[in-house]
Amino acid sequence: MKIGNFDLNKDGTFIIAELSANHNGSLQTALETIKAAKEIGANAIKLQTYTADTITLNSKNPDFMIDGGTLWDGKNLYELYQEAYTPWEWHKELFDYARSLDIDIFSTPFDKSAVDFLEQFNPTSYKIASFEITDYELVRYTASKQKPIIISTGIATIDEIQDVVNICKSVGNENIILLKCTSEYPAKLEEANLKTIPNMKETFGVEVGFSDHTLGHIAPIVAVTLGAKVIEKHFILDKSIGGADSGFSLDKQEFSELVKAVRDSEKLLGIVDYSLNEKRKKQRRFARSLYICKDVKVGEKFSEENIKSVRPFYGLHPKHLKDILGKTAKKDYKFGDRVENSF
Repeated sequence: MKIGNFDLNKDGTFIIAELSANHNGSLQTALETIKAAKEIGANAIKLQTYTADTITLNSKNPDFMIDGGTLWDGKNLYELYQEAYTPWEWHKELFDYARSLDIDIFSTPFDKSAVDFLEQFNPTSYKIASFEITDYELVRYTASKQKPIIISTGIATIDEIQDVVNICKSVGNENIILLKCTSEYPAKLEEANLKTIPNMKETFGVEVGFSDHTLGHIAPIVAVTLGAKVIEKHFILDKSIGGADSGFSLDKQEFSELVKAVRDSEKLLGIVDYSLNEKRKKQRRFARSLYICKDVKVGEKFSEENIKSVRPFYGLHPKHLKDILGKTAKKDYKFGDRVENSF
């Protein structure tokens, strides 16, 4: 599967820097964040496309008030999203600027009007947020645009995940990437349950990645080793600017370390390979082989007293030891001689 020009099968892990609310209301900050994301090696910058009115109601009824120990307790949903949203009039400049830097850019639409709005920019893909995974009609409409669709699964049941996979396929979209996600901000390490990643791939038969809300970058490294092909992490230019998502975002230095760690993990994982390259063949000289450990006269029998498996590997393979023991020497051997095929 490809996301834009990035081939998930050949190019490694697709690393997404999530801008979200980390522009903190400044277009210039948003542009500078895109530039920084490119500089540190992220493959894509991701926006969120909504307004407070397209995502919730301006109500102070208890249902709409945020509590439970979050970073946003005391606000209602409308106030949070009014503070955090990315103005739609910025989108063209953000898309144009990212493309001028050759970094991928796409967005999370939160309703059908956002999908329609984003279509003018021909994004390489779409993202469905964890809390929108239950909006089956939004998933269906977004998938119908036939772009790769990345779906976070933070609050979904296994049946709901299967439902959205089926919905995407029902409209002819097979380019599905499910993201393991813990919808806590920040998320605790013990809540990550990254062993779910290979199980998701096996269960749903699609590509799988990881949307990370933990602090630091150890979780993405582990996710990559478990088969994650996409890593998404909130990125902020400078934590001192604050904002709705600053408490669980990585700054430029931290995100740079994440990118390096993921790329190093890819190098460590490599490929399934049992072949011996020239370097490995050369190192075989330090392996064991059969050598004479006590002088042997012609006609004398080989035994464990006069033949031994030792380093280096210039003699006969140790697997032949049992074949040699008890046989008669056809010539004289001295201590340190190789045992060769002509024994």
